[in-house]
Amino acid sequence: MPISFIKSKAKIVFAGALLLQLAVLFIGKEINGNRNWLDFGLFSIQPSEFLKIAVILHVSVFLAQQQDYFDDQRVWYRALGMMGLAMGLVLIGRDLGTVIIMVIAFVGLLALAGMPTKLLQQIGVLLAIGIPIALMSSSSRRGRINAWLNPSAPDPLNYNWQSEHGMWAISAGRIFGSGLGESKMKWSWIPEVENDFIFAIIAEELGLIGALVVIALFVFLAFSLLKILQRTADPFSRFVVSAILLWLTFQALVNIAVVLRLLPVLGVPLPLISAGGSSLIAALTAIGVVLAIERENHMNPQAFRRASVRRTR
Repeated sequence: MPISFIKSKAKIVFAGALLLQLAVLFIGKEINGNRNWLDFGLFSIQPSEFLKIAVILHVSVFLAQQQDYFDDQRVWYRALGMMGLAMGLVLIGRDLGTVIIMVIAFVGLLALAGMPTKLLQQIGVLLAIGIPIALMSSSSRRGRINAWLNPSAPDPLNYNWQSEHGMWAISAGRIFGSGLGESKMKWSWIPEVENDFIFAIIAEELGLIGALVVIALFVFLAFSLLKILQRTADPFSRFVVSAILLWLTFQALVNIAVVLRLLPVLGVPLPLISAGGSSLIAALTAIGVVLAIERENHMNPQAFRRASVRRTR
């Protein structure tokens, strides 16, 4: 798919994703306290997953068009407004985990695009205030955080159940694992085991070696995206690749950190591996866009040379 086609349809994709996310607030299905799904009977979708790539594409087009006006703060406020609208709709549905991933990808995109340091500092202050407030605004979130901070404390509501059994699964795998398909913990012991806690089952069935292989694959993906970013000269393409790099790698890092109890449970799927169809399709779409950008890099050697010269200065 040509990059010019992607650019031309970015606004339509953004508007469609916003409408789907808005529909969630009225007719959405609530799962585990989050209203973030549209149920169509035979299948359901999670619009917030598609909203990630939609925002990245639309804001990247906008910033590429406004490069000559970056000194005007109104350009950055408009970009923030687009991002804030998307994240606000997701946050109303109480899916804080997805919002946190969006924050990292979107703010990283703005920083790499050249947002003034003063504005970035202001955003940092707002996030430092807003995220703790959002974390403590829900009784279930407070319960998960308290269970994470005090794992040995009484837990009558079983907030610690998921992460505790996840750690048991990891410990059962030892070095070489119990064998592919031989997990015991996946049989109703760990909620959302095929989604948020799939890494625990990988560690149980394939052991430490299998878990390290999965981590190595994500590191390889990150370096591959970084190499493509370095080869890319077109501003729109650079913005898109950088945001997708941050999105996929940070989401993988957060998911694995949650399973290892380095973070409280956030409900974030493992990209490209978790069973969630919306998450998988969105991630594959993002990688498809990056591959389209890489193809154009090879079709335009002059742009490749410009990117190489810029790196050596």
